[in-house]
Amino acid sequence: MSNVLVVAEHLHGKFPKTTLIAIAAGKALAGKTGGKAIAAVLGTGVDGLAAELASYGVDVVAVEGAQFEHYLADAYTGALAEILGSKGCATALATSTALGKDLMPRLAARLDAAFVADVSGIESADTFIRPMWAGNLFATVKVEGTPRVLTIRGTAFDAATKGGQGAVEKASVGAAGKMKFVEFLETKSDRPVLTEASIVCSGGRGLKSGDNFKTVLEPLCDALGAAMGASRAAVDAGFVPNDLQVGQTGKVVAPALYFAVGISGAIQHLAGMKDSKVIVAINKDEEAPIFQVADYGLVGDLFKAVPELTEEVKKLKAG
Repeated sequence: MSNVLVVAEHLHGKFPKTTLIAIAAGKALAGKTGGKAIAAVLGTGVDGLAAELASYGVDVVAVEGAQFEHYLADAYTGALAEILGSKGCATALATSTALGKDLMPRLAARLDAAFVADVSGIESADTFIRPMWAGNLFATVKVEGTPRVLTIRGTAFDAATKGGQGAVEKASVGAAGKMKFVEFLETKSDRPVLTEASIVCSGGRGLKSGDNFKTVLEPLCDALGAAMGASRAAVDAGFVPNDLQVGQTGKVVAPALYFAVGISGAIQHLAGMKDSKVIVAINKDEEAPIFQVADYGLVGDLFKAVPELTEEVKKLKAG
């Protein structure tokens, strides 16, 4: 057993960037195990997705079934356990998305396998690096025995690029769970997806209300073509929904440009954004911890500074 099984998450007939990150990690690990990277695509009407994924140089197992039309944890767990055994896979992995965090611990429990969460580095076939204590410490974890189950930190690897052509195999599995799909409540927005955006503007408790997110921060997001994020304090205060939360218990992002507006910079928030290429902080408290990681900092009233910045961005784009 030396192959690596990668869970290929998809939505609306497309692979998000997080899936391509998982593919890259799977190929990197397969290079160290001496096996192959095999991607599992579960769903209905997945032939096109399977063919696209094979163009990234991985073999693909496509599983069709009504029970996979929507994500159901027990059906997915059973199917992946079958595939892992039949394909000689020593390791199964997925990106640390909401789905990955829900699915992979279940799979590890089903297989009675070792589980390593939020892997940020691969040293060898059985040795991995993962952050601890909100990223202030990195642990090197050696896993004895197989199978192994991993989740991959979404900012730790570059997305896979197309190259090579893998084989596509259609497979059927006997997995059928007791869970039933009821409803999928999707948050829709014209802005970029938070975890994939090249620019992110996040607001904190300093914005004081949900209305100020709309009147102060949203115009800046729209001017920059940015995704909107928030600190946990803003989410807990009810200013914005929790799917915007960036941080240790929220989403991890690493955009080219990150604006922290009215965010003090608690260690839990830094854990979710400190890998950003350029960090800009706007806060009236000059002692705020966010300034310790910021590339550019502005000490001032955000209610004055952000609208002025928005207008300047609009002028530059118009010119």
